[in-house]
Amino acid sequence: MKLYIGLGALFAGIGVVLGAFGAHSLKAVLSAKDLATFQTGVHYQFIHSLALVLIGVLGTTANPPLDEGEKLKTPGKFFIAGILLFSGSLYTLALGGPRFMGPVTPLGGLCFIIGWFTLAYRFLRK
Repeated sequence: MKLYIGLGALFAGIGVVLGAFGAHSLKAVLSAKDLATFQTGVHYQFIHSLALVLIGVLGTTANPPLDEGEKLKTPGKFFIAGILLFSGSLYTLALGGPRFMGPVTPLGGLCFIIGWFTLAYRFLRK
């Protein structure tokens, strides 16, 4: 679970750096559309970075310790995949990377959706 807290914090820090980079350095270089695409990647990266920290905290602080530690790894893995695929593809597209990255974005979004639903399932099942 500490891995998820650490990765969440790392991804959040990178998100802040990328957000500042986009706001200050890319503003003059990218079109408004590409800048918005870049900022969408930052936004989703940051939200899901915090979700990773939450998963790590939930897995380590439950009293008694939940058997959830292992079960929470599944949504965590989907959030990590979502950050890499969704946000990563948006960064690539916004910066003029290959257009074949376009279809990767929805796969990352699907990973986010699966992550949230598996997290909900872990806590709503009987």
